[in-house]
Amino acid sequence: MNFSRILSGGRIALIVAAVFPFVGSLANAQPPQPGEYSPVRYEVVEERDQDAPMRDGVQLKIDIFRPKAEGRFPAILQQTPYNKNGQMARAKNFASRGYVVVNVDSRGRFESGGEWDPFSAHHKTDGYDLVEWIAKQPWCSGSVGTYGLSYMGWTSWWTASQSPPALKAIVPEVAPPDHFYNCPYQNGIFVCWMMDWAGSMSARLPHSAGPGGYGGFAVNREKAYSNLPYIDFDKTRNYKPNAWWRKWILQNTADTEYWRAISYQTPESYANVKVPSLAISGWFDANFPGTPMNYLAMKEHGGTPAARRPRIVIGPWQHIINRYRTAAGVDFGEQAIIDWDGYVLRWFDYHLKGIDNGVLKDPPVHVFVMGRNKWRAAQDWPLPQTKYIKYYLHSEGKANSSAGDGSLSTKRPGKEQADEYVYDPDKPTPSAGFTNGHIDGPRDISKSAARRDVLVYNTPVLTEDTEIVGPITARLFAATSGVDTDWMIRLVDVYPDGRALFLGEGVMRARHRDPEKSGEFNPNKLSTLEPNQPYEYQIDFWRPTGNVFAKGHRIRIEISSSYFPYYLRNPNTGEDNIGLATRFQTAKQTIFHDAARPSHVVLPVIPVDE
Repeated sequence: MNFSRILSGGRIALIVAAVFPFVGSLANAQPPQPGEYSPVRYEVVEERDQDAPMRDGVQLKIDIFRPKAEGRFPAILQQTPYNKNGQMARAKNFASRGYVVVNVDSRGRFESGGEWDPFSAHHKTDGYDLVEWIAKQPWCSGSVGTYGLSYMGWTSWWTASQSPPALKAIVPEVAPPDHFYNCPYQNGIFVCWMMDWAGSMSARLPHSAGPGGYGGFAVNREKAYSNLPYIDFDKTRNYKPNAWWRKWILQNTADTEYWRAISYQTPESYANVKVPSLAISGWFDANFPGTPMNYLAMKEHGGTPAARRPRIVIGPWQHIINRYRTAAGVDFGEQAIIDWDGYVLRWFDYHLKGIDNGVLKDPPVHVFVMGRNKWRAAQDWPLPQTKYIKYYLHSEGKANSSAGDGSLSTKRPGKEQADEYVYDPDKPTPSAGFTNGHIDGPRDISKSAARRDVLVYNTPVLTEDTEIVGPITARLFAATSGVDTDWMIRLVDVYPDGRALFLGEGVMRARHRDPEKSGEFNPNKLSTLEPNQPYEYQIDFWRPTGNVFAKGHRIRIEISSSYFPYYLRNPNTGEDNIGLATRFQTAKQTIFHDAARPSHVVLPVIPVDE
């Protein structure tokens, strides 16, 4: 199986369906069940601000939470740049159940030694050294696991890619993928919330990045990101001097020493992962792509049979998982909250304590279907019974805005006039008011769809429920009058009352189109564009969906070239590095949908009664 296809969010569906045998999913399954897991048995001893030595002599500060009892216990490691003191409650819970939990401040953060760089290769070797150091301590049984959210999910994968012998299992939670698939670059486009994050994390201690940044999201966020050049954000906002911010901007392809050093999503790195993984994400998680990408790649490249049996859970949550049953005002019902820590304990009980609790007999995939508000359990991802249906774009050349004539259907187009719009970076299409810069749920985006710089394509009103679960890919035939631009395509659920709820999207910087692979995203190099020349773009939705489009609703596809301030704007001026651009240029955009250039999306439809 071609690895580049494993890493892509949409075409993986077509490949996996061909490779794995048909195994259906249960439409109304139970959520992941914790079953029996270690009960509370111990008082907890806290050993705060201890030192752990790294191979280069740097000392990392750690907190140890262990059972107040004689003997040796399995250990769980969490490395965090967000202050180990903020991770105590979970650590104490696990310690009271017979685990030693070691929370570590990342290198260069808080009181840990060394220099802070979020993406230094030291984080990989630090993870290895920590696992092996923990395993040798008198309170450790020699078995170590890892867990943690977001950045800490990254550290789980980075550590596992180094094959520390004492590591036995990992639980990477909302872990991002490599850095050009999601953050700081989303298929080549810089996401603004990573600008916020970089500012607040630009020193040893956290601080406000200034208006629009962490600590001040709501204040002039659009204004904060309107200044050019982008590379000077460290001067115009409250970034602390550091050695890495400008590397992010100047090294805008993955094929540089800096990004290669911290990358973990290669066949070789996955082969070095010898342990089983249990991963979790949410449909509205800003770091969603990492979870399904890692699941598929571990099945293909994992270094042991156990590693090639990964598990994933996907719920109706945003980046902070499993906290609320509602998102952006939509209530997903009582099954939206699960006993996640109970399930994690059951996972570690099996892999670290050797308790035969049957966890490996559970279905490896659990996904929550919105609209139905029920879970599906399956033997694989994407769901094996999925039908991949092409929905084609249609219009008479006037698909501009939700008042236009754009339509969406399974009928292949014939002779049709192309749609055009003007992308003015100085007047970008506004993104929804996502909380703290992150996607936080199915926001109503009908206001932006009323603009003429958005092309809108709707199905007729649905006559029956349509369940769409899984990865989505788009194939656009498009031209721009510029020498670079961005393409953005969104999936929307249109309600009978006119609400248009955002579900998922795909984006691509045009110059990251790979001419040799039918327009696939290429993180490693930039291509060239001829103005007004049609090109094919294969755009994988970085965040798919699991949603029932109810009878009476419509399925909508939107296309634009900006979505600001979620994404930094492409100035259209064609510099190899837009971070250096000092001016904006307007571009005329054309989307073709005719017999020779049938632009469409491929939606993963679950057959009725499956």
